[in-house]
Amino acid sequence: MASALVISFSGFLVLLHAASTTTPTSKGRMRFMDDPVFDDDLPAEDYNDSAEKISLVLPRLDVGGRFDAVLAQCLPDYSRSRLARWINDGKVLLDGEVATSKTKVWGGEVVDVSAEPDPAEMPFTAEDIALSVVYEDDTLIVIDKPAGLVVHPAAGNWTGTLLNGLLFHFPELASVPRAGIVHRLDKDTSGLMVVARTLTAQTDLVRQLQARTVKRHYLAIAQGKLDKDGRIEAPIGRHSKDRLKMAVVETGKPAITHYQVLEALTGHTLLECRLETGRTHQIRVHMAHLGHALAADPVYGGRPRQADAPLRSALDGFGRQALHATRLALQHPKTDEAMAWERGMPEDMQQLLQTLREARDDD
Repeated sequence: MASALVISFSGFLVLLHAASTTTPTSKGRMRFMDDPVFDDDLPAEDYNDSAEKISLVLPRLDVGGRFDAVLAQCLPDYSRSRLARWINDGKVLLDGEVATSKTKVWGGEVVDVSAEPDPAEMPFTAEDIALSVVYEDDTLIVIDKPAGLVVHPAAGNWTGTLLNGLLFHFPELASVPRAGIVHRLDKDTSGLMVVARTLTAQTDLVRQLQARTVKRHYLAIAQGKLDKDGRIEAPIGRHSKDRLKMAVVETGKPAITHYQVLEALTGHTLLECRLETGRTHQIRVHMAHLGHALAADPVYGGRPRQADAPLRSALDGFGRQALHATRLALQHPKTDEAMAWERGMPEDMQQLLQTLREARDDD
């Protein structure tokens, strides 16, 4: 049995191994709103929830202000009148209690919003978006998602998403919650995703995700040098100051990432990561927490420790986190057959890897 070293890292454990409801409208249309910071694995109870769930802490104020006015500054994607209506309808809680739009706030209060979509404004239509279909049958579809494609419509991305493309190519998905999507990839993460074609299949896949029997492997290029395979177990939740970011926090949800060192590069390491849980930005957050943020990650990254001008130019030009979902394995919901799919890195990530190899060989 391989030996292991357990170290305490910022209050959490890192184990290093010595050995390696949406509502159908008309055909191809559905109404839906999504939260960009939900877990990547969509919980079963979330499937019939058409409301976007938002939690935030109000900023400190020198003087008190009206609840609706302060909230409108924090959530500029929604009008003040709409926020006031939600507050007065009890869809916004202030420190866990119903408030009014005129309630005075001082900052530091915790706000929970159930942002109900306006049915007249939220019809999501089928769009002719090119999709790379790796596999399909009457039960499920496997997609190789390109970097740059948002999975779900949300604030700032109401069109041009994977969901819109799925509705075009598979119109029957309009009758399946979330167009059959059961897990997510970040906009700028490429790779394999499974989509259910029936409600029965969707329920089964969600249960497999909850049971952690779906195997998801990623190729990642991390900053710095890692010599040993490892396991990161550290809870993930919203960042205390930046609500669009996630972070390792004591109050977060359990999160476990396994990683294997594949190749040493100049100032970087090629890894294979395996998710045991599916938290938002999990690999990106865990590797940054470990001190090895993913190469070119615009949110959790920072400048590489070791890079000459050509390499720095390549990293700056890459423009996204170096992360690709390379392998997906699961049990077929209908036949119970064990199935697996693999897809190599997309061209941009291959080019970055080649640049890093050439820089290493020139040292």
